[in-house]
Amino acid sequence: MKQYLLSVVQPTGQERPAPEVLAEINRNLEVFHQELRAAGAWVFAGGLHAPSTATMVRVKDGDVLMTDGPFAEGKEYLGGLCIVTAPDLDAALEWGSKAARATTLPIEVRPFMGDVPA
Repeated sequence: MKQYLLSVVQPTGQERPAPEVLAEINRNLEVFHQELRAAGAWVFAGGLHAPSTATMVRVKDGDVLMTDGPFAEGKEYLGGLCIVTAPDLDAALEWGSKAARATTLPIEVRPFMGDVPA
């Protein structure tokens, strides 16, 4: 078995959905997460705050430097993630399709290196 990262691609500057729309998305996400758990594919999932809340930590010349805000500016950012276990890419892509339907946002599906120990 392999693990896959399902990344929620959030457009920069997009307004937060209306409360009733957000409530529907949250209900759909809960159904999706329940389906993952029932299938034994659930590992972890969570949403992220906006990039403006980020702190970049890096080492330069032996010193640790911390800077506020996102490292890169872009039209999109990582809005949330879900890690699933799947037998192959096709199965992971099916989970990605379900996540896209639930969130109404694009989902990037990417495999982790190596296999999950049995």
